Amino acid sequence: MRAMTEMNLKSAFAGESQARNRYDIYAGKAEVDGFPNVARLFRAVAYAEHLHAKSHFKVLKQAEDELTVSGGGFGFKDTSENLVVAIEGETFEVEEMYPAYLKVAEEQEEKSAARSFSWALEAEKMHQKLYTKAKEAVDGGNDVDLGPIQICEICGWTVEGDAPDECPLCKARKDRFRTFE
Repeated sequence: MRAMTEMNLKSAFAGESQARNRYDIYAGKAEVDGFPNVARLFRAVAYAEHLHAKSHFKVLKQAEDELTVSGGGFGFKDTSENLVVAIEGETFEVEEMYPAYLKVAEEQEEKSAARSFSWALEAEKMHQKLYTKAKEAVDGGNDVDLGPIQICEICGWTVEGDAPDECPLCKARKDRFRTFE
């Protein structure tokens, strides 16, 4: 594997791993703050982030052991402020990180890495929208109104409502979606 793609995979793995843990922590805070649907959203997206990290890790299976550095956000405040950190993180991944990582992987003809980055990028777009919806509700003093959240167990693609018959990213069957209700 080419060095830059490998470095980007390691950074993405570290960032997704941190996001998973941060969102699990934020879920507990959302429950304490009286927002059970926001807590469910944080848990669902934490699961998707775990799947992204797992995908990146699998692509890296032949890489040498090495330290990773990630620019993951920190902070633990009220649910509204935690949603700001989540939105900012997802926005960075959608607008900056994954487009750049994907371009490098494609230029270096690293197909597995490109697929992993592409899957994560598409899922992060939905996470960004769902967190924005949740923040608007919380800022109005309400819990977010959410249907079931479906996460594809293969690629982490996320959708609110019913799972599709086939994942639009990885083509996994409907029975490969995990439901958070």
